[in-house]
Amino acid sequence: MREEKSSKNYVIRVHDHPGNVDATQWNALLDLQPSATPFMQHEYLVAMHDSRSAVDESGWQPQFMTLHDGETLVAACPLYLKAHSSGEYVFDWAWADAYQRHGLRYYPKLLSAVPFTPVPGPRLLAREAGARVALLRGMAQLARDAKLSSAHVLFLDDADQQAARDAGWMMRSTVQFHWQNRQPGGYADFAEFLASLQREKRKKIQQERRKVAEAGVTFTALQGDEISHDDWDFFYRCYTLTYRAHHSSPYLTRDFFQRMADTMPANWLLFIARRGGQRIAASLIAIDPERRAAYGRYWGAIEHISCLHFEACYYQPLAWCIAQGYLRFEGGAQGEHKMARGLMPVQTWSAHWLAHPQFAQAVADFLAREGAGVDSYLDELNERQPFKA
Repeated sequence: MREEKSSKNYVIRVHDHPGNVDATQWNALLDLQPSATPFMQHEYLVAMHDSRSAVDESGWQPQFMTLHDGETLVAACPLYLKAHSSGEYVFDWAWADAYQRHGLRYYPKLLSAVPFTPVPGPRLLAREAGARVALLRGMAQLARDAKLSSAHVLFLDDADQQAARDAGWMMRSTVQFHWQNRQPGGYADFAEFLASLQREKRKKIQQERRKVAEAGVTFTALQGDEISHDDWDFFYRCYTLTYRAHHSSPYLTRDFFQRMADTMPANWLLFIARRGGQRIAASLIAIDPERRAAYGRYWGAIEHISCLHFEACYYQPLAWCIAQGYLRFEGGAQGEHKMARGLMPVQTWSAHWLAHPQFAQAVADFLAREGAGVDSYLDELNERQPFKA
């Protein structure tokens, strides 16, 4: 652990393991953030490391940063020394290539993010706005001291975005697709949600669901402690098959999910598909019962059935959210096809600091052009509403 003074006499500490930060104080800071998600819980971040899913050897070296006023933890953030750009979902490969072409080193870089988890939310946990800015300045100073190329914060909430702008960081936007329950009151059931969609969208969903039902597939939803060890094993088998189908390796180990079952069971919902009594697919959803939010995460199947992916990853979770009175369902990174299923475009943000002045200016110019394109893309998407007028 390293320690130094910051503005307002804050003491900045850098930790080489998330477990070195007190869990109670970290989670208390998280609870103060209006946009908190389960993915920033101390248990989730420690599990990433201790399960060997995100560790030094795989290019994720923890450098968790905390700010202290005396013995009080006033701010904290997950922070990694990153040897590549995999598992981030905000793509800066072109920046790294440009550095290399000019004989400069882009990696390692500093990254504040939740590994493999492109879910917007707080990254700079703080008791007040000034402490957020102090975290960002601490990151930039840490990068300067280590002669790193850059520092980045991914999928920030509104408060973090304001802090980044106040600190002079460059902002970058991307688009995700989220479902929002009808307000006030919420949809009565999935049929009422369907009725809110345009006729062609409604018919397509009905056809897709009919194909799955006619194939003899049924679903069971298991929440928390209802998910057995055997269910987790089956899910993990499906999860690995998804990666194998794309000729890649899974980011997360089986031990990670075991730690989730042990330390955060209330935050997981598992849909298991069966045909003829045999399990054939699984879809894992993260849930926040307090804030009534759900997050599509992982899925897989041991055999191909037409439209099974849509049923397992969208229609079953949406029906569950409606029945439970949840406010939103986030569908994960990318995926314009989600709009036809009632998930609407949402702008997400990242913040970036580059040490090299000329490269910083070049990236700023690029982000201005890219940002204008994203704005136009959002306008275009919003003109193609799937809902009735």
